[in-house]
This record gives sequence, structure tokens and C-alpha cells, in this order.
Amino acid sequence: MESRVERFCSQGKGHGLRALVPLKAGELVFTAQPYAHTVSKKVYIYEKNKTAFLMSPQAWPEHKRECKCLRSLLPRIPGTLHDSVRLVARVIFRLLDPKPSPAEQLYSLVELESHVSEMGAEKMEGLEQLCTMLLLYLKEEVSDLSQLPPGLGPIDLFAKVTCNCFTISDGELKEAGVGLYPSMSLLNHDCKPNCVVMFEGVQLHLRAIQEIKALEELTISYIDVVMPSEDRKRQLQKQYHFLCKCVRCTTADKDADMLAGDEVVWRHFCDAIPRMEQLQSECQWKQLLGQCQALLGDCRGTAVPDRNVYALRLLDLAVDACVNLGQWERALEYGTRTLEPYRFYYTDAHPARAVQLMRVGKLQHYLGRLEEVRRTLRQAYDIMKVTHGSEHALVVELRRMLDECRAELGCT
Repeated sequence: MESRVERFCSQGKGHGLRALVPLKAGELVFTAQPYAHTVSKKVYIYEKNKTAFLMSPQAWPEHKRECKCLRSLLPRIPGTLHDSVRLVARVIFRLLDPKPSPAEQLYSLVELESHVSEMGAEKMEGLEQLCTMLLLYLKEEVSDLSQLPPGLGPIDLFAKVTCNCFTISDGELKEAGVGLYPSMSLLNHDCKPNCVVMFEGVQLHLRAIQEIKALEELTISYIDVVMPSEDRKRQLQKQYHFLCKCVRCTTADKDADMLAGDEVVWRHFCDAIPRMEQLQSECQWKQLLGQCQALLGDCRGTAVPDRNVYALRLLDLAVDACVNLGQWERALEYGTRTLEPYRFYYTDAHPARAVQLMRVGKLQHYLGRLEEVRRTLRQAYDIMKVTHGSEHALVVELRRMLDECRAELGCT
């Protein structure tokens, strides 16, 4: 495929990536294989059947080395081992056995920003702890790190990984692993981006989600943008070391909706959410649903509307709990309440909205609400064609479901 992108100097941002030709919404702009990747901790502990999603014959030698490192730590550490330790270890395996990497086609590992000079004492102390863990982890495989290239010591590598790694997810945005894609680190952030990153296995797909002119900068969102502007800026500054000055942040766009309702009530929601997410991670579904219901109450939208970001998060958690408890009617009730806020916040084609629509559509189908199913899944399909591509397995599944729905309704 002829290159459709080039590296350039983006004013006020440093390096960037821009289009060489006009691009249409849904167009595949670039694909990239990882320089290094690894399965997320929570996947290999709780969802071992998902590890095949990230495995390939080429990765098998590194996988064997990783297994040896993990076995050497048993029974003490593997459950608490940070993903970045295993990812940096895989980077080191590659650095000590150097081969040309297509992942560095536009931007090399050496060039990646580390922001070490901007880190405070607390963050540096955290990196040093990770280095200690790394040395313990690698002791059976790599005993001497002095052979690493200049500027690529353990501290530098951890700093680069922290600022530049991508979360690898499946088509439904469920986390599967983490990977380093140096060329794609050229992409700068915008809270209203013109591109989206999706994955097929470990291959990264960069797609345009709106029309893009030749020489226009390509941007993605580094974080979930459904949070107030001050929270977004704080998170971006903490992890990526820049102050976001995009239009959405400078105008505080939609902040009033995100924080709508009785402040005393929504602050209570905000404080409770970490506890709820802990229950979710532990699969404590009955407790989670009970606490969501107690907070949301029986009267929807009286004190805090569903567009409030903390109410919306509680609704999402309630849907998850209901689905896992087999409470389909209630899951559909909560899920339906999320659709309007998702439409309001994700105004361009966005995979999160498509996945939510698909989830609600499946609930409608299970409960026999065929007319509603057809409308909901059609919306999901129209978005997912843009964000995932028409040949993605989820898009194919949506086409099949829509055909079945039409047949059941007797439509031509």
C-alpha cells in the first residue's frame, strides 16, 4: 500500500503524523505490528482463553522466555507483576538480539519521548521500584543489562513505555494486552480526534473517522474523553506530560452536562465509583447491582440526570451486573438509559458508542423486541463500518444479526 502518511513537525506539539492524501471516514490509514507486546495481567490470570488473541508463531520464542521468567518468581510475585515489567523485558529481549523492525518505519524506539527530566521524585521512585522488579524478573534470562544501547537503560525504557504504550483490545474494547508501536507514537492527542485506533489480534489499525484533507494532522484520543475538561487535562498532564489545549478543553465543552444535577449527590456517586469498580473486578455482581440501585434510586433523573458522567458510569456498571446475573429486562432498562448520553458525548463515529448499541441490541433481540433491535443494530453497524472496517468480525456478525432480524420481521 502506498504510504498515506508522513512524519512532520506539528506546531507547539513536536513530532506529529499527517495525511499525504485526502481521506474518507472509515478509510484504513495505516497498519502496524508491535515492536513488543504482552498479554495483560488480568487476562492471563482471569481469562486465559483470551491469550490466543495475542499469540502468533513469531512471538513464541519471546513467550517461552517470558514463561521462564514468570516461573522463576513463583509462588511469590506473578499475580502482582506490573504489565510494564513484562513489556520492558520483551523490549530488552529484542534490543539484545537486534533485527530490523517494521514497527520503527516512521519513528524509532530511541526517538520515543521519555519525559524523564520532567518527572518528580515520586514518579522516579516508582520507576526505580519497577526496575528492581525487572532485575528480579530477568535474572534467569538476562543477568547483565550493561549491554543495552546508550539512552535505553531500564529507567529510560520504563519511562518510554509509560508515555507511549497502547492498550491492545478486542473489537468490543475489552483489554487484552499492551504493546509498543513506535511509529504510531507520532500520533498526537485531541479530545475530538479525526482518527481511531483499533486492533485485529496485535496488528494496530489506524482509521479515519471523518473526512481529512491532505496535509491535515492525524490525531487520536489518548484517554476516554467522557470526563470533565479539568479531569482530562489532569490525566494527560500526569501520564503524558503535556497540557491539552484542544478546542474542547479550552472551551470546557459539555462540562455543564457532564456535571449536571445536584452536586452533593453526584459527588457521592463519584466517591463511590472506585468501590464499585473493585466489586466489578472481583465479579461480585449481586453486591455491585445492589449498591448501584441504591445510588441510582428508583426515580430516574430527579437529582442527577443520566448525562452526568458519574451517573452514566453507574448505569454502565449496573448493566454489567445485570447481564452477569441474567437479569435481562433490568439490563435492557439500564442499557437503554445510556444510549442518549453516549450519542451526546460521542458525536463522531466512535467504537464505544457502537459497542454499547450492539450490547443493547443483543438484549432487545433476546427479549424479542425485533423492531427496536433493527433500529439499534443498524446504528451500531453504521458506526462500526467506519471504526472497525466492513470486514471486521464484529461487523460481519452485525450484518448476520440484521439479516436474521429482517427475516423474522418478514422484511425484504
